[in-house]
Amino acid sequence: MDGRRVVVTGLGVLAPGGANDVATFWRMALASTGTLAGPITAFDASQFSTTFACEVKGYDPEAHFSRKDLRSKDKFVQYAQVAAREAVTQARLNGEGIDRDRCGVIFGSGIGGIGTLEEQHKRFLEKGPGRISPFLCAMMLSNLAAGEIAIEHGLRGVNKSQCTACATGNHAIGDAFDCIRWGKADLMIAGGSEAALTPMGFGGFCSIHALSKQNADPTRASCPFDVRHDGFVMGEGAGAVVLEALDHARQRGATILAEIVGYGATDDAYHITAPVEGGAGLARAMQLALADANLQPADIDYINAHGTSTPVGDPLEVAAIKTVCGDHARQLVVSSTKSTFGHLLGATAAVELVACVKAIGTGIIPPTVNLDQPDLAKGCDLNFAPLRPVEKPVRVAMNNSLGFGGHNASLIVKQFAD
Repeated sequence: MDGRRVVVTGLGVLAPGGANDVATFWRMALASTGTLAGPITAFDASQFSTTFACEVKGYDPEAHFSRKDLRSKDKFVQYAQVAAREAVTQARLNGEGIDRDRCGVIFGSGIGGIGTLEEQHKRFLEKGPGRISPFLCAMMLSNLAAGEIAIEHGLRGVNKSQCTACATGNHAIGDAFDCIRWGKADLMIAGGSEAALTPMGFGGFCSIHALSKQNADPTRASCPFDVRHDGFVMGEGAGAVVLEALDHARQRGATILAEIVGYGATDDAYHITAPVEGGAGLARAMQLALADANLQPADIDYINAHGTSTPVGDPLEVAAIKTVCGDHARQLVVSSTKSTFGHLLGATAAVELVACVKAIGTGIIPPTVNLDQPDLAKGCDLNFAPLRPVEKPVRVAMNNSLGFGGHNASLIVKQFAD
């Protein structure tokens, strides 16, 4: 489709295992050392069916926010603001030369401030309604990440929050892309954040048997497309990008990292948690993104797969890729960075788009770690960059995501060229 060209000028990440900035995230993504998971430290998980997760490490809230500010910020909001700050810094957004009424934020969360809700519910039960924090609503609502980012950076344009489970990040970035190309904004900060590693947040996924139970060795538990895949490894964190109209970025003298060229979104209209058989919904999203970008399947060099390490989801995504790409499916490279960082729920697609941009910029594709024996019986027979990074020029990368409720979203990012 026509419209203004939209480019990426800033990236920000706060991811598990100490990957608290883009440089560290990328180094860890390429390190091939295994899943950055371990026994949960945030609460006692010994009675849960799964006892491990990919937690954010080395994050000191007081290094980023005053104690006063922390009284009114759930972790998911903190993570969002930290990632957005890194993206803003890289984009060199100092407030000069921009029309703040034409700059906005679309930032989402799949679950929002569940940690705050649990804490305040406990306080209510123990001490009564008079002790509920006056900040409860402002801390737990999932739109507060977008609101706080806008307040911090003085961005008065389009502002909203996406909440489409694990497709949230892609939908937020895709909608921000649309805002810019159709003239509703000149610059947008977009992404997703999640901090749902709480007893109820974690326990809910345990109760539906969605999580891996490989408690003996968490570092090998996230193994997308492998015969051992038995569920995802839950994570937390945030990913952020700065998007701009090409003319706006040039006028500011911004460094252009890549170009967003296509976006497709669909719903399976099938089941609240299970994707439709054969991955038809995702296939349609991928096809829409390609048509939007005026590209052919043969143009794709790399797909960052949703790849959650589930025995149902992994084969369905492979089927969708084969449906869309045909013979080219065996020529391109597919990998899942969830094998390293786990599944960051509403943040995951935004973090994975950062990986796509880095793959384009470096010519290195991050591996699918822990992939020792592909699940060939279920059709997992593509080039998944097993165990080691792949050095290959990446001109076009596709980022896929799916979410409970049947949500599918596919974004295409391209190497920038005049």
